[in-house]
Amino acid sequence: MAEPSAPGTSPPPQPTLRDGDVTIRPWTFNDVEQARLQHDEEIAYWFGFDGIVPSAETQRQAIERWHASYADDRRIVSFLVEHRGEVAGAVEVRRLEGNTGRLSWAVFPRHRGFGVASRSVRLLIGYAFESLGLARVFAEVEPDNLPSLRTAGRAGLRREGVLRGAAATRGERHDYVLLGRLATDPEPQSRDGFLGILNAALPTKRVIAQGILRDGQGRVLLCELTYKREWDLPGGVVDPLESPALALVREIAEELRVDVRPTRLAAVNWLPPYRAWSDAVLFVFDLELVGVTPARLQETVTLERREIQALHWCTLDDAEAHVAPYVMRFLRSLDAAAAEAQAGTGARDTLYLEDGIGGTLQPEGG
Repeated sequence: MAEPSAPGTSPPPQPTLRDGDVTIRPWTFNDVEQARLQHDEEIAYWFGFDGIVPSAETQRQAIERWHASYADDRRIVSFLVEHRGEVAGAVEVRRLEGNTGRLSWAVFPRHRGFGVASRSVRLLIGYAFESLGLARVFAEVEPDNLPSLRTAGRAGLRREGVLRGAAATRGERHDYVLLGRLATDPEPQSRDGFLGILNAALPTKRVIAQGILRDGQGRVLLCELTYKREWDLPGGVVDPLESPALALVREIAEELRVDVRPTRLAAVNWLPPYRAWSDAVLFVFDLELVGVTPARLQETVTLERREIQALHWCTLDDAEAHVAPYVMRFLRSLDAAAAEAQAGTGARDTLYLEDGIGGTLQPEGG
């Protein structure tokens, strides 16, 4: 791992690195005209430049700053990108605290669509890890900048989150996608590296597990909550790497201090966005109590008072005054399916619902 230059010494010469017909090399003042005249509206837009084509003096001053920053213990290392011997763009790494570096890149119009950006950024990342000794590099890309998001993924950067309103450009604040790569990450061309990048980029969905507990009169147990007005079924959000059934058992043990056993997956219910919540998938299980009867539940439980104020056994009519509309739709769908199964006019299958409405999915022709 590289170490910072000793006080009073100069850093090693900036190298020239190659990947096939793509080369990244140090800037020279001979590059001024070829570089500045290839700037276009896209570069000006994403970088927030006031004008499209910089003046020769502006470009020369930028090269002077890059040379000075390199001489200052390589605080900023900027490479010119060549493609098939022509000036094609630039890549840069800025060293920050914590042994990290911020990446940026731009490719000129004539050289887009040939993989120049991803190959030059991979060369830059290799240099950052091997020559600068960085442990982590990252980039911040606007969500609408799809070419740069693809470049980041192909260079091995994994999506880590969204920085809301992270910077002001074009007269307003914008969100940025945060993408990072560790020195210990597998190469993006490897199987593990590819899967890691793909997994980080795929959408995720909130998953909730809830349970149906009934007493001897067929009433459903509802929780009166501290953090919202509406009552709801017992349960909660499924943690990463946790199954819905185990999450439900855990949530009820934490919030009620009783043990339950899931006996059947009663329904899967997709919930559309609601108030400040994004959409979610709800798994609802039929439950049975372990070691206690429904009649003695109220005197047995120890409520997690930060979340639950009280428990209530409710009929559907009782529930309607207290639950959110989507919960009421869901409970009525369950009740209708149970009535059909009891009457012999419907199967006791797991229901698939959307916003509480629907029925058992049947195969084509079934």
